[in-house]
Amino acid sequence: MIWKEILIRYGELSTKGRNKMDFIRRLRENIRHAFTDLGHLHIRTERDRMFIAIQDEAQMNVLLNGLPKIFGIQSFSPVAACDKDIEAMKSLAITIMDTFKHEQLTFKVEVKRTDKTFPLDSHGIQREIGGYVLPQYQNLSVKVKKPDVELRVEVRHDATYMMAQVIPGAGGMPVGSNGKSLLMLSGGIDSPVAGYLMLKRGVRLEAIHFFSPPYTSQNSLEKVKVLANELTKFGANIRLHVIPFTEIQVLIKEKVPSNVSMTTTRRMMLKVADKVREEIDALAIVTGESLGQVASQTLESLTAINAVTNTPILRPLISNDKLEIIEIAEKIGTYETSIQPFEDCCTIFTPASPKTKPKLEKVEHYESFSDFDELIDRAVKNREVYIFPKKEQPADKFVDLL
Repeated sequence: MIWKEILIRYGELSTKGRNKMDFIRRLRENIRHAFTDLGHLHIRTERDRMFIAIQDEAQMNVLLNGLPKIFGIQSFSPVAACDKDIEAMKSLAITIMDTFKHEQLTFKVEVKRTDKTFPLDSHGIQREIGGYVLPQYQNLSVKVKKPDVELRVEVRHDATYMMAQVIPGAGGMPVGSNGKSLLMLSGGIDSPVAGYLMLKRGVRLEAIHFFSPPYTSQNSLEKVKVLANELTKFGANIRLHVIPFTEIQVLIKEKVPSNVSMTTTRRMMLKVADKVREEIDALAIVTGESLGQVASQTLESLTAINAVTNTPILRPLISNDKLEIIEIAEKIGTYETSIQPFEDCCTIFTPASPKTKPKLEKVEHYESFSDFDELIDRAVKNREVYIFPKKEQPADKFVDLL
């Protein structure tokens, strides 16, 4: 096998200053976590690149399939290496281009000479290698702009590196580099996408789901577990906090006028989420709300809902329309699960004519006749916690130890 390493390019991490190495270390840890089944990976880091040593073709294929899901990587390439000798470079170039000899392709040679002591400059190396490779293959022709194959040559201080494939990465920031937040995971299309986008910005996530049996079925809970597990493909483990919400929803239905009941329901959810957030030391709450999509997501509704907390509420989908959100859901593999027809607690007891512009003072007035705080405390205390992608087991009594 000609490939010896996988070269990883940082992208946005390259813009960081004094704390750049902190982000790089986090990325390295995330890569190791993602490929624990491969055993110990030999990874060496530089300020502008990272290299993963390749042991065999099977290991390389696992890495090539998994790296596109890891945030913090702009692109990556399988890399071959040779001595800093022009004849060795020509020989390696032929070995690499042999893998394309059965296809009619355009190509170019791109050279970066980091080691300025090498006797030929970049253009000289380009002419030598290109002039040697082209006559060897009837299927190749030169194309300077957007060729099918760009043979990249990097003459560095330790060796010459050569690659012919640049694979796009997920971009963004390494998960865990921007703190921790609590994702309100409903089971619909929007909230998993919101979680994905926050993971992309380097936010480590835990998730919270509101479960209202017997009005919501076990199938609806299992769907949410699948979605939580899907999100772990893009980051570290996720803990899912399942809140028993039936008592609170029934009280809302009985005591709060139906046209503002959805506003109160969302307010109580946010109160519960804020208590859990505080217990797990998260810095913010993440929701999948999109401005104006439903009655509870108008500016007036969001203002009334937000009033129960001073915690930052992150809404990465706030300006997206539904089709844009669906497109992302399909891309990340959550859409088909999200559309399974199992009702969640947001869809039961839905009023026929919910207020789109609720008045905060009226909502607070209606809520003042009921003791929600006791029910909220009980719901938080009685929650179950599931850990993904590990085996799903209730772990609520161990919450403080995890």
